[in-house]
Amino acid sequence: MESVSEVETAADKLACEAGLDEDERFHVTMALREAAVNAVLHGNEYDPSKQIALCFENTGDALVFTVADQGKGLDPETLPDPLAPENLLRGTGRGIFLIRSFMDEVNFRQLHPGTELTMIKHLSPARDKT
Repeated sequence: MESVSEVETAADKLACEAGLDEDERFHVTMALREAAVNAVLHGNEYDPSKQIALCFENTGDALVFTVADQGKGLDPETLPDPLAPENLLRGTGRGIFLIRSFMDEVNFRQLHPGTELTMIKHLSPARDKT
């Protein structure tokens, strides 16, 4: 869990360099925080022998972030809806919802073992540095 703040800092730096405004940078860093925490706690079940892998990329058109764990795998379709009345007061279950809200594209891939989460934030043409 100590590395989560490092993940946030690296994501914020990339988002800043890409020209995202303060609100968009907040969205990116929160999505990465949620993804990293989910990978450590839920994916790897806080097992210190398991690691998470991260990849951050600015393609010029988008920021692409990938977080992978070494856990049992996740089917995102089986996650409960955090907006359903029976789930509103639960203390957990909102991470993927927030990630989907903050990022433009969210994709899951099963790794056997593990799950890879790819999150994409599109850059507007005005931010294109080329």
